[in-house]
Amino acid sequence: MNDRKVIELEEGWEFMERGITKLKRILEGLPEPPFNSEDYMMLYTTIYNMCTQKPPHDYSQQLYDNYKQAFVDYINSTVLPSLREKHDEFMLRELVKRWSNHKVMVRWLSRFFHYLDRYFIARRSLPSLNEVGLTCFRDLVYQEISGKAKDAVIALIDEEREVAQIDRALLKNVLDIYVEIGMGQMDYYEKDFEAHMLDDTAAYYSRKASSWILEDSCPEYMLKANSQKLSLRSEYMMNCRNSEECLKKEKDRVSHYLHSSSEQKLLEKVQNELLLVYENQLLEKENSGCRALLKDDKVEDLSRMYRLYSKVTKGLEPIGSIFKQHITDEGTALVQQAEDAAISKVFVRKVIELHDKFMAYVTDCFNSHTIFHKALKEAFEVFLNKGVAGSSSAELLATFCDNILKKGGSERLSDEAIEDSLEKVVKLLAYVSDKDLFAEFYRKKLSRRLLFDKSANDDHERSILTKLKQQCGGQFTSKMEGMVTDLTLARENQSNFEEYLGLNPDANPGLDLTVTVLTTGFWPSYKTSDLNLPSEMVRCVEVFKQFYQTKTKHRKLTWVYSLGSCNINGKFGSKTIELVVGTYQAAALMLFNTSDRLSYSEIASQLNLADEDLVRVLQSLSCAKYKILLKEPSTRTVSSTDTLSFNSSFTDRMRRIRIPLPPVDERKKVVEDVDKDRRYAIDASIVRIMKSRKVLGYQQLITECVEQLSRMFKPDFKAIKKRIEDLITRDYIERDKENPQLFRYLA
Repeated sequence: MNDRKVIELEEGWEFMERGITKLKRILEGLPEPPFNSEDYMMLYTTIYNMCTQKPPHDYSQQLYDNYKQAFVDYINSTVLPSLREKHDEFMLRELVKRWSNHKVMVRWLSRFFHYLDRYFIARRSLPSLNEVGLTCFRDLVYQEISGKAKDAVIALIDEEREVAQIDRALLKNVLDIYVEIGMGQMDYYEKDFEAHMLDDTAAYYSRKASSWILEDSCPEYMLKANSQKLSLRSEYMMNCRNSEECLKKEKDRVSHYLHSSSEQKLLEKVQNELLLVYENQLLEKENSGCRALLKDDKVEDLSRMYRLYSKVTKGLEPIGSIFKQHITDEGTALVQQAEDAAISKVFVRKVIELHDKFMAYVTDCFNSHTIFHKALKEAFEVFLNKGVAGSSSAELLATFCDNILKKGGSERLSDEAIEDSLEKVVKLLAYVSDKDLFAEFYRKKLSRRLLFDKSANDDHERSILTKLKQQCGGQFTSKMEGMVTDLTLARENQSNFEEYLGLNPDANPGLDLTVTVLTTGFWPSYKTSDLNLPSEMVRCVEVFKQFYQTKTKHRKLTWVYSLGSCNINGKFGSKTIELVVGTYQAAALMLFNTSDRLSYSEIASQLNLADEDLVRVLQSLSCAKYKILLKEPSTRTVSSTDTLSFNSSFTDRMRRIRIPLPPVDERKKVVEDVDKDRRYAIDASIVRIMKSRKVLGYQQLITECVEQLSRMFKPDFKAIKKRIEDLITRDYIERDKENPQLFRYLA
């Protein structure tokens, strides 16, 4: 290997300086031919030789130091003076140019000095040539200029917000410096620019919002002005009054020149100043706030309000509260209007319409957000659990279903409309606390439809039971389903009875007899009486008992005459009229086959009927539309001193007439039955809880009991306390001797 001539530091650096000077002149745009491959190789080889010479002629450290000094000299002599003499946008343009030139200079010098990077720097763990070059710019230029650049950029952003046209590409290039200067870290961008920009954004929109909230209505605050006649500046200002538009424009800024990491922070600032700070004031505006938008059905404005506030932390909660209160107010007004009898008849239909209306808001305007579903639920729970014209919502819902499902009901709908209405009633039932009360009223009405063949369609009957089962559970509908099944079995039983009579002609009572056998546990409780039946009816009862004993010997038949009906022929002179009456009425009328005149007391003793039942029977036959019996004295009420006789001169143009009994208000009886069932339910719940827990405090027992029972009804604390005391006296539980608030289960 030939000995290489030693290159002294001064000699070698002088050659390198000529190359660096040429690079500077090229960067400054001065006339200078570009580097060719020979120039590059000469410069690289010089560095290589000076770094590979044997000590003391290895000048790696000196060259590394001179590399950095070359940048320092250039920045101090050329870059900083050029930046200091310019201001605002001109300074920004110069900064972008100088940063671009600096990166080119770093790239070229790094190539010339590349051998240092490969060996000297790697072995000594020193900053790389690229890092040294960028650090020089950061320490000398960035530290001095970044504050001014930040102010200039923010000023341009504010100008753009006020409709001025700005050079977005320039801002993008300037902000890239803040990012790149961090060499992989966002600290410089966030600390030296972003934080100040966010503060300025907050201040800007705070000023705007404080002005707009006074000038504009709620929709104007959010809505974009559509007028095309406004001047460019005026149109923009009106657009900015649209909070949605402002957010859109800020998002647009991020996409054009801000760093993507600023988007969420920037939008939060805008949302906070435009929406959160003035939220209550905006939503409560007298004629244009959230309540007014709901009242006037401003669907588009409400949708916009949701879109805006859904992006703000807890921004939807105040809207949800207003929504809930608005529904509560409308529902309560409906309850108050129902005091009018005409309105009370259509109350449930009105509530369904109200629910449809606000459910449409929840789905269409509020994107089915849980806050608004909850608000709707809580609002309906408030007014649907109030008394409605002396009735409960549970009773009215049951009556509404009855009108839909029975023949000749007031609600005449198509099959599809019936299904839809039943679906909506079941949804409303979810808001009613006293579901057990609904169940009892519904069972009462269902029994009448089934027993008197008033049900319009069996499929609809089964359909609502399926819906109720899905909503409230199998236990809720088990008795109702049993009633429907009973009727099917009863029809089969009647067919078997008719077949029995056909096979045993001697057993035929000579009358057409239809008996419906029901399972006691499924059906509502009915009043029974030891009615003294006419001999013809007694014969019918005995024949059926004989038949039934051939089917089963383990069941006892209890006859409910109050639900029976009879078709009897009345001979009025030469005319015969068929009378469709109840069993009680038939028994009373047939007494007059053997007597022309009977006193009240005689009828009572022969029939063995309670006074209240007998009064109703005689009232229907002597004081109502069809006066089959004549009463003395001829008053409109029946008393125990009255005397009755058969009205042989009675006539009617119809050959068949139905004589109904006066209606009985069953509400009191239903409520009493439900209260009784509730006592049993509370007892069972307390025993169940204590059996599993053995020892439990009073408050916790109350809480768990309420939790268990709340699916069917809302138990009263006093009622639970009373049942606890009763269970103590019956030795199911006992009080702790030392702590009276503690209970123990007794096995």
